[in-house]
Amino acid sequence: MWRSGEGEMTSTGDISQKTTWHRVSVFKPGLRDVAYQYVKKGSRILVEGKLDYGEYVDKNQVRRQATTIIADNIIFLSDNIRDRT
Repeated sequence: MWRSGEGEMTSTGDISQKTTWHRVSVFKPGLRDVAYQYVKKGSRILVEGKLDYGEYVDKNQVRRQATTIIADNIIFLSDNIRDRT
């Protein structure tokens, strides 16, 4: 799961940030291996792919909707990957 966020300035000048989590699935073998090895919490990445919509029933028997990004490509926006290779 990855997150995105956007900040808003409050009337007191503080920045309030809303976080949105995204479920990302990677099926391409080479891309999956790179994602598993290098994508860590806090990594800045851009994910290109398709959206997949589905439903599931949670443990409380409530029907939920889910959106998943099926990754075709991952672009690393931070330099962390360069430091590890």
